[in-house]
Amino acid sequence: MSYTVPPTRTAAVVRQLRNEIVTGELPPGTLIKDAELAARLGVSITPVREAIAQLSVEGLIDIAPNRTRHVTKMTQKNALELIDVMSVLACAGFEWGVENLTDTHLDLMHQRQKEFVEGLRTGNVLGAAAAGADFSTIVILASGNRELQSMVDLVVARTNRILLMTPESDIWQVWIDGHQEILELLERGDRTGATTRYKQIYTEYRAKAESHLFDE
Repeated sequence: MSYTVPPTRTAAVVRQLRNEIVTGELPPGTLIKDAELAARLGVSITPVREAIAQLSVEGLIDIAPNRTRHVTKMTQKNALELIDVMSVLACAGFEWGVENLTDTHLDLMHQRQKEFVEGLRTGNVLGAAAAGADFSTIVILASGNRELQSMVDLVVARTNRILLMTPESDIWQVWIDGHQEILELLERGDRTGATTRYKQIYTEYRAKAESHLFDE
């Protein structure tokens, strides 16, 4: 799961700021000031600056040529491009890993699905997003390709913003239904069908993002 205690102050600041950005607590365009953040979080300037640099790599914070930092704005074009990238990476990992799944993997996937649904039911969107991401991670890691998972991790927070900006939207249902059907297919031994259904999730997700999430 994704709930381990960060090993360093920088990691703790990264997690805190990432959560605030993806939930909209720090809205797109918000000016990021080192000293104010350090004072609010009770840390020195150094871990704040290191965290900002990390979140810039993840695409959550924009650093302008004059060194001012703002929370990255999300446009429809950005969102659809991110979904396309995630689709390519995650679907490749799922296809590579699905044949290696064991009963233990399936048990973990069932557990993550329960946590995903429960998180949404109770309004814990961060916990739900983490559980939903872990559902896919279990399969991707079963491929044995950790480099691929590293690439997925770089964009997952940005794609989570698309979901978390509309926590009440039926866009979540795309993932709930998709995961459940994938589990049923895997229980029947239909790995090819499960892969096809996983790819379909991204097709449906993109369509909803395109039609519902942005005005432009």
